[in-house]
Amino acid sequence: MEACQCEAKWEELDQIIAAHRGQPSALIEVLHQAQDLIGYLPRQVQIAIAEGLKVSLTEVYSVISFYHHFTVKPKGKYQVSVCKGTACYVKGSPEILERLQKELGIKAGDSTDDGKFSLEVVRCLGACGLGPVMTVNKRAYGLLKPDKAAAILKTYN
Repeated sequence: MEACQCEAKWEELDQIIAAHRGQPSALIEVLHQAQDLIGYLPRQVQIAIAEGLKVSLTEVYSVISFYHHFTVKPKGKYQVSVCKGTACYVKGSPEILERLQKELGIKAGDSTDDGKFSLEVVRCLGACGLGPVMTVNKRAYGLLKPDKAAAILKTYN
């Protein structure tokens, strides 16, 4: 297995795959379970799923890349999501995102080198009246300005 630090979970992953062996229709369910177990879907995990479910690696990757929920990169300890839905966008979420990217030294879709933070853009967090909104590990923060968003991140250091 590559350096995904999932060796300890390989046995559990084998059990997930074994429960659906030879069932291509279970691909999305197995991907969900594997990502819940490991945190992301590295290439070695994709290969094991493809072999176990008797689907091509291309099909596995196609599903992973199609659905926003799946990721091939490890997520940070603190997962920061910035809403860029219409209400948040109009109220200033692009400036929030720009500031967070500067503070963290990463672009949306990436994680910090220390594994502490990952940053992503989402289309709606369902709190339009509080826009612009961001979440940190699903805890919502609203009515943001760039300085306020940066200050919130500092509380997670």
